[in-house]
This record gives sequence, structure tokens and C-alpha cells, in this order.
Amino acid sequence: MSDKPLIPFTHLHVHSQYSILDGAASIESLVKKAKADGMTALALTDHGTMFGIKEFHVSCKKEGIKPILGCETYVATRSLDDRTGKEDRSGDHLILLAKNKTGYRNLVKLITIANLEGFYYKPRIDKETLEQYAEGLIVTSACLGGEIPTLLAEGRKRDAENAIAWFRRVFGDD
Repeated sequence: MSDKPLIPFTHLHVHSQYSILDGAASIESLVKKAKADGMTALALTDHGTMFGIKEFHVSCKKEGIKPILGCETYVATRSLDDRTGKEDRSGDHLILLAKNKTGYRNLVKLITIANLEGFYYKPRIDKETLEQYAEGLIVTSACLGGEIPTLLAEGRKRDAENAIAWFRRVFGDD
């Protein structure tokens, strides 16, 4: 029997030591573990930052793993300009993955905006900005802190369907 998994698998939501209070693994150890588990690709999606992306890219290439460059962003509930209440402190979690060079450039732009213009307790973007820089990006609903999972947990199925429709309109099948 082979040591390789029967079904290919790639982690698309991974935090490193650059995700303060949420990740402790070094990038090198993440990549080596992915290689040991027979993975051919791995994503890095630290919270609100891309500080580890260069190190991640180099480490993946060294181990023969396809690096998937991403970030777990915070989407402001209202807008980047709103900084008044608890609802403006972080926003909904959203995973963004670059599928090409345009996507990478747009991801870098979004994270820059999040840190320079949207920062309020955490680096935030908003849907208006996200829509402006959506080209080349793949989006996932993130974790329980994402907009869609939150709406579903609150029993707001119609609102969740509307959110899904918005993401589909902006990102298409990605």
C-alpha cells in the first residue's frame, strides 16, 4: 500500500506564525508536513497579512510543492470609513486566493488598503473595495467567522443566499 493519500487533498486555509494568536507553526514546518503527507500544493492564508508569503513561496518551491498565495481578510460589516462601534472592529472573515499574477497584484493591493485605509482594531476591506479588485481572485467563505456561516448559524437562510449571490456575481465560479 502506498503512503500517498488515496484522494488528493490541499489545505486552502492555513495560518503560520504570522497569524498572531491563531497560528504557531513555522512556514518551513508547514511545508515539510504537507510534503510528508503527499500534498502537491498548499495555501498560506494568514490573518490580515502577507508577511510570510515570500518565505512560503521559497520554501514550497524548494520542496516541490505548489504555493497558493492568499490571505484571510476581514470584511467590514459596513464600510472602511465606519469606525464607531463594536460592529466595525473586525468584520467577517473571508479567504482570498490568488489564481494568477493579476490576482496576486489585486490581493497585495487589497491587503495594503486594509492596513493603510481600513485599519480599525484589525486590517479591514469592504465589499466595495473587494469588488474593485476581484479579478484573478478565488474566494471562500472562510470559517465560522465568515459572513455566510454566521448568517446560517443565525437562521438567516435568505440573507445567506443573497450573500452567496453577491459573491457569485463578483467572482463568478471562483
